[in-house]
Amino acid sequence: MQYKHPELLWALLLLLIPIIIHLFQLRRFQKVVFTNVKFLKNVKLQTRKSSQIKKWLTLITRLLLITCLVFAFAQPFTTNSGTFNAKNETVIYIDNSFSMQVKGKNGSLLNEVIQDVLKSYREAEELTIFTNDNTYRNTSIKAIANDLIKLSHSTTQLDYESAYLKGKQYFSKDVTSVKNLILVSDFQQKDKSLEFNADSSVTLKLVQPKAIYSNNISIDSVYVDKYTNENTEIGVNLSHLGEPIKNVSVALYDNQKLVAKTSVDITNESKTSFTISNNSEFNGMLSIEDASLQYDNSFYFNINKNDKIKVLSINEGSDNFLKKLYTDDEFIYNSFDYKSLDYSAIESQNLIILNEIETISNALISSLKAFKSDGGSILIITSDDINISAYNQILNELKIQYITNAFTSEKRVTSINYDHPILKDAFYTRVSNFQYPKVNSYYTLNSNENAIYRYEDNSAFLIGSGKIFLFTAPINSINSNFKKSPLIVPALYNIAKQSLEIPQLYYSIGNTNTIDINTQIGQDAILSLEKDGEKIIPLQQTFSKKVSIVTTDNYPNSAGILVVKNNMELLRKLSFNFKRNESNLNYYNLSNNSNYSVNTSLSSAIETVKSNASINALWKWFVIFALVFLIIETLILKYLK
Repeated sequence: MQYKHPELLWALLLLLIPIIIHLFQLRRFQKVVFTNVKFLKNVKLQTRKSSQIKKWLTLITRLLLITCLVFAFAQPFTTNSGTFNAKNETVIYIDNSFSMQVKGKNGSLLNEVIQDVLKSYREAEELTIFTNDNTYRNTSIKAIANDLIKLSHSTTQLDYESAYLKGKQYFSKDVTSVKNLILVSDFQQKDKSLEFNADSSVTLKLVQPKAIYSNNISIDSVYVDKYTNENTEIGVNLSHLGEPIKNVSVALYDNQKLVAKTSVDITNESKTSFTISNNSEFNGMLSIEDASLQYDNSFYFNINKNDKIKVLSINEGSDNFLKKLYTDDEFIYNSFDYKSLDYSAIESQNLIILNEIETISNALISSLKAFKSDGGSILIITSDDINISAYNQILNELKIQYITNAFTSEKRVTSINYDHPILKDAFYTRVSNFQYPKVNSYYTLNSNENAIYRYEDNSAFLIGSGKIFLFTAPINSINSNFKKSPLIVPALYNIAKQSLEIPQLYYSIGNTNTIDINTQIGQDAILSLEKDGEKIIPLQQTFSKKVSIVTTDNYPNSAGILVVKNNMELLRKLSFNFKRNESNLNYYNLSNNSNYSVNTSLSSAIETVKSNASINALWKWFVIFALVFLIIETLILKYLK
């Protein structure tokens, strides 16, 4: 027990006054004449005994009364912490990711946490709160109450170690202050274990509110399963956590109009499909009914009229294999003999192919350099007898590896770089043994970086950097059997497809997406993105035949279909969905340890922090005791005879 005014304890010396009074009995007695002396002795003996008891009781009550009054004025108190005089700092991390959307006892887990904060702090109390996308530093509940009530779910989530490190940065550098860091999350299981480095200067508390639902159904992805001239079959992947469920209803909408409905039985994963006519654009939304997480119950996608990719081949060799590959349904293919090339046609293309040209003129080098600067893609297929000096001149202009030597010997293509952007998702499985194509002559480069296909000695057969690609060997039928290999189709097809980034069925919110809009706009014109009356100007780069727009993790911030416009002209529609990595309702099993303590309620954690930093004032109790002893003394004097 400690005292706010310990100097007042000197007043305990006042206890000597009633002691002196009672010891010396400063009191005059009055003589009374009695006729019967024997009776007087009995009365005198009884009176003397009862008087002594009464005096001692009165003395004790008066001493206790004075003691309680002195202690009350000295204001004693107790505390649960030895650092009660130190500054108390509290930092709270609130996980507002989509997994906190699951239902708790009183609404969503996020809503429960916010209500705990609002009811646990007085309006003027200072604290710091940060979420996955906002920070409220050294503020009061009164200042941020409305912001907390309106707090929305974030498309991204800090990993728990980052939240811990970020929270520690918000404390002051005062080494004497008491620092309390509270991390509030459902603590979904991630790829790595949950660990926090010990820090003696910070008291860490983990709050893990509990959900009442352990099941969740999610629409994970949508893809084109089959495509014909008349119809497109859309595949839908669903996942489920919990007990198997039968007859899950999946509905398909076009512009909010129900066009199809089906049901599936789902254990862990399930698939279903819908058939869509190719006659018009389709602005789709898939929907399921699920009582757990809500954000993954709908999925947006749209099918636009595809822009055909323009491919121009400049030939000194046969281009029959290119004509078979770049068909009219997806491409606009044109070819020129090198000697009769129309240079004005280069500017409007998406992909230029130099097909076995022996030497490259300065005029073509200048045109290709300008074409590359304008966002075009270039594929160079070497010939049997090239002018290495002319080739290296254009390769240097295009900023790609240059040719060092020519060799005539057989070599097999044995390695595939499945992680290269050109081949990503092009193969169902990664095959190590396949029918190796071979070449009879080839060229070596100063570097084998960015190789797509490699020879058996690990040197490059096909390289690709940015939008520039180079075959290091002729692929004509005399020099190679590569044209008969299944490896040719995914490489050449994807090189052409990626020369114009045609919008996908959908994009993920939180990713940086680069989307090519096949349009020509004025020098000062800009494209805009619009949704529900909201209009923004995205990052964009204008080329002569397209505009590349970039969406970032800041926008869009809600799922749905956006419209790309040039002033009032509608150019294309783009669909965006939240990533599904928050749909897994598996959680870490937390328990107290030396590095942190665990609570299931934020209010109880805050109460613990406050009780450790607060004092228990006792002066009121001593005032009450003083009144009690005063009453006891009065009763003794009045009723004790």
